[in-house]
Amino acid sequence: MCKTELLNPEPSGIHHYITPPALGKCALKAVQSRCMAKNELEFVEWLRRCGRQAPGVELPIGDDMGQVRLSGEKNAAGSRLLLTSDMLLDGVHFDTSKHRLSEIGRKALACSLSDCAAMAVRPVAALVSLALPFGLDLEKAKEIYIGMSELEDRFKVTILGGDTNRWKNPLVIDVAIAAEPYPGIEPRTRAGGRPGDEVYVTGKLGGSILGKHLSFVPRVEEARRLAECLGDKLRAMMDISDGLSLDLWRMCQASGVGVIIDESKLGTVVSDDAMRMAFGDSDAALQHALSDGEDFELLLAVAPGVENASGVTLYRVGTLCEHGFQMQRSDGTICDLPPKGYVH
Repeated sequence: MCKTELLNPEPSGIHHYITPPALGKCALKAVQSRCMAKNELEFVEWLRRCGRQAPGVELPIGDDMGQVRLSGEKNAAGSRLLLTSDMLLDGVHFDTSKHRLSEIGRKALACSLSDCAAMAVRPVAALVSLALPFGLDLEKAKEIYIGMSELEDRFKVTILGGDTNRWKNPLVIDVAIAAEPYPGIEPRTRAGGRPGDEVYVTGKLGGSILGKHLSFVPRVEEARRLAECLGDKLRAMMDISDGLSLDLWRMCQASGVGVIIDESKLGTVVSDDAMRMAFGDSDAALQHALSDGEDFELLLAVAPGVENASGVTLYRVGTLCEHGFQMQRSDGTICDLPPKGYVH
């Protein structure tokens, strides 16, 4: 993300669960010595190794949402619940000195709804927890919920409650969402990509700090239509929260494949805001599109040669391959592409 602002992309996906997994047999000493991992990816991998795989957990740590089976037949209506949680911090994901509380509230709910889009599932209910600074009046804090109301109505999700506390530090908002599969549609994960699959995104990328990070519309409906239309040809999907190159790398890691990004095709998804941030420099704008984050577009791996009749506009940016993480330049040369984006 551009370092000229405090705002950083909101991480999404593999670490988003309402409750951390139990540590099982990991000793307290091991927790103390290993918990401070170098970055979020290592920390999540540590959680994955130490976490207890409880009966009924069908999708553990590793995707935009976790999935548990409640009871009954495996695919019976109402038998599966998907969960996600997103925590947003003042000075990291928003700035209360610049942004309205209604905008901040809207974004907080939208981030969790984007996780639902990533999995192509239907959001049902939300819990909203706030850590309010002492100086924020409760009457003023209502604006946070007012900002959420538009998305509540649009996506038919109900806020059931949550928790509210006060402290001497800046505003913190956590939104947890429960969702369910659509009838006849399996939730999508990051792990189904195969060599030869075509890589698509649903919109323009880069420069979100200029406004999109607050105003984006979660691609919940688009995800449903794509999953309905493409069926099992939609091999893998996630949302872009930490930057295209980093999130695509995560998809490749989960799927056990590599990718070649097409520079000329990537140029078609560079947003106007990315160009503004790059002061018109096309190479710099490409870097913004690759790594800025908080675009909240969908990232898809689709079987080759499939016709998209969903009505959702897709932009092809590359092709999955056996291994490697590379870019094909406009002159035809291929170079390694280090994945870049927001990492805690």
